[in-house]
Amino acid sequence: MRTTAVSARPTIVLIASKQEWTSRTFESILAPKGWVVLKCYTAARALERARRDQPDVLIVDSQLPDETGHELCRRLRTEQVVTPSTPILLTLHEPPTRRDRLAALRAGAWDCLGPPYDADELLALLDVLVSAKLDVDRTRSEGLIDGTTGLYNVRGVTRRAREMASQAARHHAALSCVLIAPDVSVDEAGEVAANSQPLVHQVAEALKAAGRRSDAIGRLSPDAFAVIAMDTDAPQARQLAVRLASAIATSLQTSPPHTPPVRLHAGYHGVPDFHEASLDPVDLMLRATAALRKARSDPAGMWLWGFDEVATPAG
Repeated sequence: MRTTAVSARPTIVLIASKQEWTSRTFESILAPKGWVVLKCYTAARALERARRDQPDVLIVDSQLPDETGHELCRRLRTEQVVTPSTPILLTLHEPPTRRDRLAALRAGAWDCLGPPYDADELLALLDVLVSAKLDVDRTRSEGLIDGTTGLYNVRGVTRRAREMASQAARHHAALSCVLIAPDVSVDEAGEVAANSQPLVHQVAEALKAAGRRSDAIGRLSPDAFAVIAMDTDAPQARQLAVRLASAIATSLQTSPPHTPPVRLHAGYHGVPDFHEASLDPVDLMLRATAALRKARSDPAGMWLWGFDEVATPAG
């Protein structure tokens, strides 16, 4: 079985086509070579499967029942359903012209294909494109950036927290950590469910827009975001949490009609002088995590807690 170099999972191709003969043609070429072939027949189903299964390459028919293949390509890119390094090939019902190729590229596809399909050429093309995609995936997984949101990942935000803690200790400055978590659906593997992925993207974009240049913003877990803030003690961290939550709420007002309201939870911890506090930056983040757990489980429904608050939560 063909496997990716990053996770040793099978290499996945998602085919979106209303033409059964087209899907079967590609399946007959790829499946014997070890590819896992997923098939769907509408753009809506393709978006759902792409979010859930994160294919290594997509083959999209230019004509789908619910929207064009070009529109689907744009949505896959603009809604960040797949990573920028994921190849998308657009299939046409006749040999592509220069104009067709330009339209495909502008829609976010990497190339377009037309009959007759050459098996050897298709396999060689996919080997090149997917190898490049997996190389980017490997770099991302070993790096400091969360591939889904573009924010720091756990490793990245922890490193930035250590750098900022060192600076705060030298200057006897305040330092804080704020954690914000929207209520989202999480699957059995502990990952955000497909129907909650757009919400995660929206929260991340709101934090990017509202955060200060001096803040380190990262995704600490699938459903929780961390903000490390310099020159910010505990009371100021509480104000920061309120401001960020307000920015997120404003952003969510643009959600589609009939979208259920989203509840936020937040926890924070801050110290006025990091040098005197004798804290490790990881301890600062762990204390904010403990405060977030309070907020999530508070029977009175208080959404915001500080680590040092015991009886009187921040409302």
